Amino acid sequence: MTDIIHTPPPVPPAAAETSDTALMPGIRTVGTSAPFRWLAAGLEDMRATRLRASFYGLMFMLMGFAIAAIYETRWQLTMGLTAGFFLIGPFVFCGIYWLSRQRERGEQPDLTGSLSCWKGNPASIGFFAAILTFLMVVWARVSVVIFALFSTRDFPTMQGVIAQIFSMSNMPFVIAWFGVGFVFASIAFAISVVSVPLMLDRKTDTMIALFTSVRVLWQNPVPLYLWAALIVALIGISLLLSFVPLLLTAPLVGHATWHAYRDLVAGRG
Repeated sequence: MTDIIHTPPPVPPAAAETSDTALMPGIRTVGTSAPFRWLAAGLEDMRATRLRASFYGLMFMLMGFAIAAIYETRWQLTMGLTAGFFLIGPFVFCGIYWLSRQRERGEQPDLTGSLSCWKGNPASIGFFAAILTFLMVVWARVSVVIFALFSTRDFPTMQGVIAQIFSMSNMPFVIAWFGVGFVFASIAFAISVVSVPLMLDRKTDTMIALFTSVRVLWQNPVPLYLWAALIVALIGISLLLSFVPLLLTAPLVGHATWHAYRDLVAGRG
């Protein structure tokens, strides 16, 4: 009797280029100049959409004012308000991504429609927002513990916190605070590089989006940490200048993040 050997069919080259697995999107490698290209594309989106995304920048600016005002008067409520900020953040940025997506597809940018674009995948985006909020709350609690252990100034006035953070006379606190902050910020950045644009564009579930985002960072560490530094610089300067620049910097980061997603994740939604 002759043995019959079954040979599995070869994987089409296109499929191998597009995805590492049946579910996970493929990842592209980019150069160190990519973040500047994303910012330039974001600026072009802002111009082409006639600054419609500044509406979302206004929301971030007002939230910043609210957090600062409540901290000065009733600091106990600050954590809850900040958690709410992180909770609605992905939904707010969805609108900016949507405007870039519409422009990319040759559609008329629609601010009204962008307000509810997250409804296309509410469960996944909402779960991601909850994960970010939980991470933020843990980060805030750890920061309070570190401050209590190393503090040499009064707490919890805003001036006391800022003075403690930037005081070179208390280096153990500075090292511990920035070290722990870097760990939490790295985790948050790793899971959110392309997560929300991916969930919005392709309606993927939360875990696929998170794993894809981590893979993106793993494959492109240098350009993406440069991208993170640029984001910190833009948003940090906005905070130092009393939140007002968020009218422009938040939309810029949002539009640019859409182009980062397009550059880094293979295939199209």
